[in-house]
Amino acid sequence: MDRIGIFGGSFNPIHNGHIAIGRTMLSVLGLDEVWYMVSPQNPLKRNADLLDEEKRLAIVRKALDGERGLVATDYEFSLPRPSYTWDTLCHLHDDNPDTEFTLIIGGDNWMRFDRWAHHDDILATHHIAVFPREGAESLRECPANVTVVEVPMVNVTSTMIREMVRLGGDIAPYVPQNIVEDVVLSYKIR
Repeated sequence: MDRIGIFGGSFNPIHNGHIAIGRTMLSVLGLDEVWYMVSPQNPLKRNADLLDEEKRLAIVRKALDGERGLVATDYEFSLPRPSYTWDTLCHLHDDNPDTEFTLIIGGDNWMRFDRWAHHDDILATHHIAVFPREGAESLRECPANVTVVEVPMVNVTSTMIREMVRLGGDIAPYVPQNIVEDVVLSYKIR
């Protein structure tokens, strides 16, 4: 049975912190792969600054090029919108019945997990790996199927990168070198 981590997000844009999380999850949880599930529309986020989904996917694929076990996927692009994690997980199980999926989320999302559609169903049927995020409350008391995984803290956010691009700042320390130009060009023209 394959063991796959599902790391969903807007990745608007992907950055070194996202990649560090995937690497850590592969290693600590013994996963075969981590799928970066590029979300076309997150129901809990506004879309004003959201780059086109195909452009975000292309940048994620390029950023993960050469990263063993880290895979960009457009799986949610063909699903109903907005993208609800429960619906995605149900479709994934239908399409991959012999695969065990682990949901990977940040501590900030765990703190508001009770706002997610079908959060009780997700919790009852899936393993969840939570990584601490700066500003998130303590993750001490979690259900048995929730694992807290310590990841390297990379002081960067996608919002910060977009703002740096707008202001003409240097984003090279925060994103893989092979996507610096793509990110600058994609977000500068917005």
